[in-house]
Amino acid sequence: MIIGITGTNGAGKGTVVEYLEEKGFKHYSARAFIVEEIERRGLTVNRDSMNAMGNELRAQHTPSYVIEQLFMRAQAEGGNAVLESVRAVSEAEFLKSHGARLFFVDADPQVRYERARKRGSATDQVDFKTFMYEEERELRSDDPTKHSVLGVAERADYRLTNDGTLEDLHAQIEQVLAKIGE
Repeated sequence: MIIGITGTNGAGKGTVVEYLEEKGFKHYSARAFIVEEIERRGLTVNRDSMNAMGNELRAQHTPSYVIEQLFMRAQAEGGNAVLESVRAVSEAEFLKSHGARLFFVDADPQVRYERARKRGSATDQVDFKTFMYEEERELRSDDPTKHSVLGVAERADYRLTNDGTLEDLHAQIEQVLAKIGE
């Protein structure tokens, strides 16, 4: 089984991934894939450079290039896999056309902002206004090489709302896994 994860910033995509890893899924990260390329080129890692690099890779190769690469790695290694994070509509369509399931994770914006700040990555050290501005840029695009979180969300097979406890989120994941396993 291959699952693609998408969602809003700070919604808990990584928490879903961690839970799936505990269930035996192998994790493939689009962020790590893009950061490797940024670092290989000697550039600064931040949200702008990550967006620009992802967009560049998709424009140079195919609109779903990053996810295609992760998908091929997952297939080659075998077993259950989770691909994080699907950001472009073309990526979602690629995964779905290859039998993968797509999970969308969301939470209240203020909750997400606080989680992102606590996460402490270089891309998260911004004020709330900047956090929301950066998210707005990534929510929708008609360009298949660019982020369109809402476009991907529209294609999701399952939606997880992460406003409650960790146990609540885990219960939602278990419900989805049970449906998939039917």
